[in-house]
Amino acid sequence: MSKLKISFLFTALSAFSATVFAQSQTVNVYTYDSFTSEWGAGPKIELAFEKVYPQCQVNFTALSDSGTMFNRLRLEGKKTKADVVVGLDNYALEEAEKSGLFEKNNIDLSQLSLPIEWKNQTFLPYDFGQFAFIYDKTKVSNPPKSLKELVERQDLKVIYQDPRTSSVGRGLLIWMNSVYPQNEIENAWKLLAKHTVTVGKGWSDTYGAFLKNEADLVVSYSTSPLYHLVFEQKDQYAATEFAEGGVLQIETAAKVVDRNNACADHFLGFLLQPEAQQHLVTSNVMLSVINGKIEPHFDALKEKQLKTRVLDTRKVNAEQLKNWIAVWQAALTK
Repeated sequence: MSKLKISFLFTALSAFSATVFAQSQTVNVYTYDSFTSEWGAGPKIELAFEKVYPQCQVNFTALSDSGTMFNRLRLEGKKTKADVVVGLDNYALEEAEKSGLFEKNNIDLSQLSLPIEWKNQTFLPYDFGQFAFIYDKTKVSNPPKSLKELVERQDLKVIYQDPRTSSVGRGLLIWMNSVYPQNEIENAWKLLAKHTVTVGKGWSDTYGAFLKNEADLVVSYSTSPLYHLVFEQKDQYAATEFAEGGVLQIETAAKVVDRNNACADHFLGFLLQPEAQQHLVTSNVMLSVINGKIEPHFDALKEKQLKTRVLDTRKVNAEQLKNWIAVWQAALTK
């Protein structure tokens, strides 16, 4: 091969490599640590996403929980490397909106299928669940039929999570304050405290304690029994169904403002694709936010929950949560 041809070929290859390199883009995703664990949805979504968008490379930064993640983002401000944040739930969105750190997306929200109407164009739902008390049917033959019954029944040992450190514990806080009027809530906490085994820092340790038979009921999600059924072939666990109605948790993802990252847009949109939803449902043990078949057991529960009464908690704000936590703390220390 002549030197001229070699030179031409080298120039062409260099130009091609430069073009590919220029088109390649990293999408930096801040999320909570269980999302990126080996059993979490993150690694599976990353592989699937990069097959569809080979020009995009996902880089996860995992924090201990969604609260820590949001605090880090606020500290970094405009200097943050994050393009997308995954894991803020519907009760954190007021503060997130006020921070000015997020921008609207162009995702078609008509494809969403949730128990409530979703109009927020900044924070995109990717899974949802309903808080519930989980019990073992072989040990609790007469489960409580309402939250008030559970609070008053001293024959049932309960474990729940600290609302200051756990989103599940915060869910119970909202639930209690949605059922009890202001002049009754402190006494309700005191009644519950009389048969509470422990108030744990997070979900993992409290649910683990429940599985070790340290309590009759633990606060978790209505999907938790499906984990045992689908992945462990155990059918003795069940979720309470309370007359007052339940409380939803909707997990969301959002773009960080002024990042100008096309891969971030692709990543958000991909979260609503059936393949991503399947990973989210089975790994997060939550419910799908889109129409269509994902997994038979989870699909059946979703169909049921779309028709089940839920308490309207859309107006719960940060100031209320702060006050409710103060009342809860006072009740437990008196």
